[in-house]
Amino acid sequence: MASTISLPPPDPSSSSTEDPAAKALNKRYEGLITVRTKATRGKGAWYWAHFEPILVRNPESSLPKAVKLKCSLCDAVFSASNPSRTASEHLKRGTCPNFSSCLRPGSSLSPLPISSLASPSSVSYHHNRRKRSPPAGAISVSQNQVSNNGHDDNNSNNNNSLAIVESTRFLGYSSHSNNNSNAGLTQHHLVLSGGKEDLGALAMLEDSVKKLKSPKISPGPALSKGQIDSALDLLAEWFYESCGSVSFSSLEHPKFRAFLNQVGMPAISRRDLSGARLDNKFHEAKTESEARIRDAMFFQVASDGWKSNSCCCCSSYTSSTSSYGCVEENFVKFSVNLPNGSSLYQKAVFTGGPVTSKHAEEVLWETVMGISGSGVQKCVGIVSDHKAKELRNLEIQNHWMVNVSCQLQGFISLIKDFSKELPLFRDVTENSLKLASFVNNNLQVLNRFQKYKMRELECAGSIRVAFNKRHCSSNVTHVAAMLEDILSCSQVLQMVVLDNSYKGICIEDPIAREVAGIVQNEGFWNDLGAVYALVKLIKGMAHEIEVERPLIGQCLPLWEELRVKVKEWCTKFNVAEAPVEKIVEKRFRKNYHPAWSAAFILDPLYLIQDTSGKYLPPFKFLTHEQEKDVDELITRLVTKEEAHVALMELTKWRSEGLEPLYAQAVQVRQRDSVTGKMKIANPQSSRLVWETCLSEYKSLGRVAVRLIFLHATSCGFKHNWSSMKWICAHKHSRIGLERAQKMIFIAAHSKLSRRDFSNEEGKDADLFMIGPEDDIFNEVLADAP
Repeated sequence: MASTISLPPPDPSSSSTEDPAAKALNKRYEGLITVRTKATRGKGAWYWAHFEPILVRNPESSLPKAVKLKCSLCDAVFSASNPSRTASEHLKRGTCPNFSSCLRPGSSLSPLPISSLASPSSVSYHHNRRKRSPPAGAISVSQNQVSNNGHDDNNSNNNNSLAIVESTRFLGYSSHSNNNSNAGLTQHHLVLSGGKEDLGALAMLEDSVKKLKSPKISPGPALSKGQIDSALDLLAEWFYESCGSVSFSSLEHPKFRAFLNQVGMPAISRRDLSGARLDNKFHEAKTESEARIRDAMFFQVASDGWKSNSCCCCSSYTSSTSSYGCVEENFVKFSVNLPNGSSLYQKAVFTGGPVTSKHAEEVLWETVMGISGSGVQKCVGIVSDHKAKELRNLEIQNHWMVNVSCQLQGFISLIKDFSKELPLFRDVTENSLKLASFVNNNLQVLNRFQKYKMRELECAGSIRVAFNKRHCSSNVTHVAAMLEDILSCSQVLQMVVLDNSYKGICIEDPIAREVAGIVQNEGFWNDLGAVYALVKLIKGMAHEIEVERPLIGQCLPLWEELRVKVKEWCTKFNVAEAPVEKIVEKRFRKNYHPAWSAAFILDPLYLIQDTSGKYLPPFKFLTHEQEKDVDELITRLVTKEEAHVALMELTKWRSEGLEPLYAQAVQVRQRDSVTGKMKIANPQSSRLVWETCLSEYKSLGRVAVRLIFLHATSCGFKHNWSSMKWICAHKHSRIGLERAQKMIFIAAHSKLSRRDFSNEEGKDADLFMIGPEDDIFNEVLADAP
């Protein structure tokens, strides 16, 4: 019925006998023809039944150009350099769409899975314009044999059209005889009683048959017990350090278990990770943490989370978790700062909502006692985002302690101060709230707004709104987001109020006319740009504080930097300086602690070279009151007997300072590879100088080494939302809560050891940040007067 058609052998007269390349190609072609001829007689590889060699000629010179292999099933053309590999890639791996699913006896190929068929009762016909021999394992019949009415539908082409019918479509057939005789065929369509859903079960049956027929492939070398134990330990550590991002149920996911089986590891269950393995990992981390605290001569306790949204403006973790059913439940975290600059996670306490000052004080002191044990004087201070009142009480009761408020919280509170006390800020916020509320709540206006926004900015959505005036003064994040949205949509809002449909609304709605007046008022946009620039300025500094985590010696320079930037802002936007400076100074006094001035004076990092070449402490930058604060703090931190000695040493330090060579070594800076900023090369040098080359300052030195290392921020390890959701889900179960606390401790201990203070949600959000929006804000601010 069908014969194989191949290209005729090349005419020797048409090839150049002088061209070695042409001769080599002809020889290669003839060799492949010989191999294929032998294979069709049963004396060669199976794949030659589906490949035919072709000689490609140059159309201009008719000289041989290349030898190719052509698939007789799909007409694809391949290089003839490696027929065996081509067969494996094209036929065995199923690349050829027409390759028969059944092959002649003795073939090493596996049949195509039945589940890959389009329909259990369908028959595929592949029409070809020229005759070709059927592939091994396929049945060749003329079209009139499979025609529904038994007659040829097109008599003129009955000798040129063939139907290659995949044999897996039939339950039975008679094999064709030799010499290409007509094949007898008993045609049965594959109809399954269960319908298409039977294909999966049929594929499983086929797989079982293949496994029984072919020898089982021996697996690769198995992992040793030590390798398996090590791998499971790493897996467990990763799971614990994910801290709720990966659920226990995920461990039993079929795909995850298949992965473990693929790499030669046993399955791991929820019970494995929530039992003894978790207890062991927690015990290891806890033991290491306690040992490091014992080795240190003193430490500072950091307490973060007393305020629900204490770090919200800097994308920090917020402890308000009402979305998970924990209404206003604060999640207070305690950590320990050591003199060498490292931090250790201690515990988390659930306050059950806002707490009284007395209760907060009790929790803080109980934590200090729990960490210090009998040597309570090892705790030389506390840094917390709670109110300063409780911290002052503990400081008065324990004269050796220096308790400071979180500097990050102070900067965030400054934005709240501006929103309450600066008329410009208040007016812009009220007008923005009125504008955003009207646009979002009027459906017709919102539709026009979204239409223009999609056209101009290629994004939709409404304006983020700070819910009310009271909310505006208490939540910095919502205010900043609202101002940001309005500023970025300035052009869009102009189009909306100029739209004819909006003019029709203005006839009946006085609020619409008022909003139109706000949008078309150039002064509003100038004021909005000014307020947004101020918020962005303070938020930027707060973000740097959160990332850099400065020490208390850096507090005075930070506030001085803020004053300079605010003064520049006033000049740029033509804002009166006096009211703004008053608000800044008021917040500065609320956050100020005498230890700021003392650490600034005692830290060799801030020594200044005078005209004589000496490196002296920067007393000239202190006010008279701040100089008195330094004297009083030092005398409080030493015993009464050595107070006068400490003051004498302070006078000597003020006049002599530090040897220039050591001062320069302390102040050496290097460029940070991540941020590109210049940073102190060895932050521990300031403290080490006092303990070594300044050892003659007995009393003052003990004060200096305790002050210099104290942190000015309480933010440390950040919990992710997943862990908080998990905590809330198990807070009423003693066992569940205990497991959650252990996992949090392991995760925090690991992250703080790596000095990783970020959270997973922040990292993931960075992947979806859209850069052009920032450019829009910068352009608007740049155009502002």
